[in-house]
Amino acid sequence: MAHEETAVTNAPVTEVDPRTARVSGRPSGSRLPSLTGLRFPAALMVFFYHSSLLIPSIAVFGYTALGTRYSAIAANAGALGVSFFFVLSGFVLTWSARERDTPRAFWRRRFVKIYPNYVVAWVLAMLLFAGATTPAWRAVLNLFMLQVWLPDFFTNFSVDPPSWSLGAEAVFYASFPLLLHLVKRIDLARLKFWIAGVIAGIVATPLVVYALLPSTPNVPGNYDASPLQYWLAYIVPPVRLLDFALGILIARAVVTGRWRNIRLVWSGLALVGCYVLTMYVPYLYAQRAVCVIPVAFLIGAAAKADADGRFTWFRNRVMTWLGEVSFAFYLLHFIVITVVVRYMRELFGIQFFSAPAGVALLLVTLLLAIGVSSVLYVVFERPITRHWSTRRSRRRATA
Repeated sequence: MAHEETAVTNAPVTEVDPRTARVSGRPSGSRLPSLTGLRFPAALMVFFYHSSLLIPSIAVFGYTALGTRYSAIAANAGALGVSFFFVLSGFVLTWSARERDTPRAFWRRRFVKIYPNYVVAWVLAMLLFAGATTPAWRAVLNLFMLQVWLPDFFTNFSVDPPSWSLGAEAVFYASFPLLLHLVKRIDLARLKFWIAGVIAGIVATPLVVYALLPSTPNVPGNYDASPLQYWLAYIVPPVRLLDFALGILIARAVVTGRWRNIRLVWSGLALVGCYVLTMYVPYLYAQRAVCVIPVAFLIGAAAKADADGRFTWFRNRVMTWLGEVSFAFYLLHFIVITVVVRYMRELFGIQFFSAPAGVALLLVTLLLAIGVSSVLYVVFERPITRHWSTRRSRRRATA
């Protein structure tokens, strides 16, 4: 998942056409508050998906029509949220790239931003529930973000299940300096063909996987894909690198004035329509391919709106704050859901809650997850990021 604080709060370096000495694409010092605000709805989609797994089927709604409907609607929400973050990550890192930056400095900032929170979530999950059932080798793989490299469903989603995406993000960050260098070498007139080609690669991935690999046994949950198919089409980092590269290409197109903007409203409507379509297509297509185009347009439209100074519903203080805490929320929400469900079942001594009580429990869990995430962001994430993102010598020079 992508959470790039420096990309949306620091003034990015503008690109200058040396022939005209004019800035192209974005105004000097432009920020992306709308994309910051959009991070929370994306994280919320992942929350809805995980709550649909843990709450309706375990403790809330029972197996009533409400629980079944909620689970069906949220079935592909987590995949959409993760895909959005992967594309967003490539976009904002490119938008905020510094001309004189070094790979080492970039990797330092990414490590300081991501890994401390990741370790906190790992420790909490191990202490609260995962430690009793997770073999030591799986716990170690998770600690070092290596769980995504094994074609094993239960390893990929062990300890703190949402954290698997950070294993993919680590590969994205390692490759970003090289990818950005290569993308900048692309002839601007051919940029649209590269974007179309990457999208075609994303759409073709499930087609190839379904054609070459058997679909049985099914992924847990009885979806129409085998664990190996699912791993190759959705989990393995080199395949998901296409999502990240798409974000880089879109940012390059927006910055250089080569992006065809269809505005936020139409992008949002297209995304809603495509999400409905995910309920009627084979499982692996629903995870990435169906929604990738509207995701690309939505990110581009939000960035253009911010660069042009236009109003959006996502750039107010509440949404930008929720966007800032969304990384902590993403890592902690599954832990909160698991602990709350277990506590409520033990406290009341019942197997299922009624529909009204289930809705109330869902809302309480969401608010509690936001509260815990806000504390982690204010007390831990933000101070560490501010203090350790640069070398000690640079901090002294700045002081």
